[in-house]
Amino acid sequence: MSQSEFTEAIGSIFEHTPEIAAEAWRSRPFTDVQNLHQIMAAIVLKMSDAEKLKLICAHPDLGSKFKMAEASEQEQSTVGLDQLSATEYAHFQKLNQDYKEKFSFPFIIAVRNHTKDSILAAFEKRLQNNLEVEKQQAIVEIIEIARWRLTLAIE
Repeated sequence: MSQSEFTEAIGSIFEHTPEIAAEAWRSRPFTDVQNLHQIMAAIVLKMSDAEKLKLICAHPDLGSKFKMAEASEQEQSTVGLDQLSATEYAHFQKLNQDYKEKFSFPFIIAVRNHTKDSILAAFEKRLQNNLEVEKQQAIVEIIEIARWRLTLAIE
């Protein structure tokens, strides 16, 4: 594949950040999907703080009713975040707002590793963290989300 074809094929693995795939292309050939994921994760970890923050901010709020990337919609639907009751929706919106007010970026979690209840518990727990811990945790979660997306894209 050319770099543009490769980027087109997997550029959405990291939310609205196809430049990660474009850079990973330079490290081909890949031995397997895990190797590709490791290379992409290393690219993310080497990003500047500003680039990491941009990547974090590219993610949607959990339980949002606003249009989001198809992969995010699918992920959130796996734990029922697309079918929240009015009370649940209000609770998620309040947590999203509290989190954004404290950290200035959206709460990110690899939803495929969780249930609706464990996501709510993580929200509450992580709201107690400081900014640096949450930035690091957001990147860890983003890398895990990318692992899931790559795995599912290959299946």
